[in-house]
Amino acid sequence: MDRTDLTNMLNIKHPIIMAPMFLVTTPKMVIAALKSGITAAIPALNYRTTEELQDVIKHIKSETDKPFGINLIVNRSNIKYREQLKICIENKVDFIITSLGNPKEAIEKCKKEGIKVLCDVTDLKFAKKVEALGADAIIAVNSLAGGHAGNIKPKDLITQLIQNVKVPVISAGGVATNQQYKEMFGYGAAGISMGTVFIASEESGVNNEYKSAILKYKGTDIVSTEKLSGSKLTVINTPYVQKVGTKANILEKILNRNKRLRKYFKMLLVIKSMKRLEKAAFSTTYKTVWCAGPSIEHIDSIKPIQQIVNEITGN
Repeated sequence: MDRTDLTNMLNIKHPIIMAPMFLVTTPKMVIAALKSGITAAIPALNYRTTEELQDVIKHIKSETDKPFGINLIVNRSNIKYREQLKICIENKVDFIITSLGNPKEAIEKCKKEGIKVLCDVTDLKFAKKVEALGADAIIAVNSLAGGHAGNIKPKDLITQLIQNVKVPVISAGGVATNQQYKEMFGYGAAGISMGTVFIASEESGVNNEYKSAILKYKGTDIVSTEKLSGSKLTVINTPYVQKVGTKANILEKILNRNKRLRKYFKMLLVIKSMKRLEKAAFSTTYKTVWCAGPSIEHIDSIKPIQQIVNEITGN
């Protein structure tokens, strides 16, 4: 596990990516992750303007020369996508993680600049598509992931992918302990993408209520909601989530299925969910919508990122 396709590709010590967590991952967390021997990615949508995104990239580069990436939503709901991609290329980030859309344009433009492209997938069908487009690696988002989770268990998804694609397969979801870390490599993964375990880190900027919830709730308290982004999103089943429900209402379902209206409806949902998640993460409110994965089961204290990495990797 010391040297894998992922460590060789990005020249990092440990084959771990701190996953890009919407409105959670911060430059401070990324810098701490890079200094701990792993890599990290930050969502472009964490920033309202491309100028802010560019400033963040420059700031991280001023603090460390270690490789890091940017996560881009490449479907039509992200109206800033092309501007964000341009900023990433101009500022020569080390890699891009694409999510929720067709990565063809990102792959073509990044390859010309020597920027690696890692693509989120949830099944073999899309894995083969992005491989054919030229993806450098696949991030296999399994059923234990936080945020936009897949439907297939880690072992089944990893095994299926490594048997049918030639690019490295990075597992995303279900890792918070050294044993789980080893299991993913035992299945054949080339690396691990993990996010939930870092939410309760000392460097994390979310409020104490969010961090406390990560410690308090268990894996069985994770539910999937359709009400935030138009796609299923895993969140902690707080009293507020129980109150508002997790199923889309009739109007939401109609708008989400209408081909002409779906693009604009998803844009509206993204804007609304950004505001709701930002309020829950950074201010004290009873309206708590906190993203997390089932790996909260194994998180029982707030630690520095370096210690989290050491414990998971066994160093």
